[in-house]
Amino acid sequence: MKSRIVALPLMIAVLAAALAGCEKRQSAEDGGPAERAGKQLDQAASRAGEELNKFAGKVGQGMEQAGKTLQDEANQARKGDEAQNKQ
Repeated sequence: MKSRIVALPLMIAVLAAALAGCEKRQSAEDGGPAERAGKQLDQAASRAGEELNKFAGKVGQGMEQAGKTLQDEANQARKGDEAQNKQ
């Protein structure tokens, strides 16, 4: 009987510890303020990267157009020089 009296509180303590270990923990989605701030920073950095890529594409198109215009003007100048040299 004495062993049952000792075993019962021991089993209750083990059960309580096991239940405490099974407590629902916060997921990454429900994280604390630092977790939420980190996610917001990640999203902002991602959006900034996308916008930077769009801007770089537009700059590249502008440079390509400027190169074509410069090439056209150089060709016209060359034709003008050839016409003057023939005269």
